[in-house]
Amino acid sequence: MNIRKHIPNTITCLSLASGCIAGVTALDGQLVWAAVWIIIAAVFDFSDGFAARLLKAWSPMGKELDSLADMVSFGVAPGLIVFHLLREACSFLPLGSMDVYIPYLAFVIPVFSGLRLAKFNIDERQTTSFIGLPVPAHALFWSSLACSLQPVIHWNEALLVVAVILSATFTSLLLVSEIPMFSLKVKSPAWKGNERQYILAGCTVAFVLLFGFLGIAGAIFLYVLLSVLTKENRQG
Repeated sequence: MNIRKHIPNTITCLSLASGCIAGVTALDGQLVWAAVWIIIAAVFDFSDGFAARLLKAWSPMGKELDSLADMVSFGVAPGLIVFHLLREACSFLPLGSMDVYIPYLAFVIPVFSGLRLAKFNIDERQTTSFIGLPVPAHALFWSSLACSLQPVIHWNEALLVVAVILSATFTSLLLVSEIPMFSLKVKSPAWKGNERQYILAGCTVAFVLLFGFLGIAGAIFLYVLLSVLTKENRQG
């Protein structure tokens, strides 16, 4: 039995399990821990592909498993995080029975994440870069933003609800947009050709040191901005 070929899929399953834990902690209101588990899932998600290439253990099953794990960890889990944030904010608003239904608008995130993953699987243009915002980046944005907003939720609940719903809709549309996004993979340690990756990495460290979890959301915003403002990765 060749154990080596099962290592990448095992790592993918760990990403899936991390996403499940993130969802449970989100429903318990522990949004910081939910964000931590999504970060852990993202590390496993990056590692499974690296392991598959290193061990030459790529398989069609691994590709399908990766998409299913991504749907849970980076689609359903961030949707549950935003669902809890909206439910907590709506409970303080004079909305009557509407406060029960509004939080379900958060599930625009898993819906469009599913569309994004299905599109990615059949889009041959996305072999070296991305078309549209990748679901792990989207999940990291919302998990870090939500756990940063939770402590200040009572400053203005109505404004927060409106802003979160509109923002979640906008970023979800970015998932299926035709905007080219550069890959975070660095093929060589040289600066030339990897300028955006190094700039993003340096700014991410600085943002997190300065702003904590909110810095991750800032880094994802910068990633989108760099992708939009640079044209080297545009496909023909």
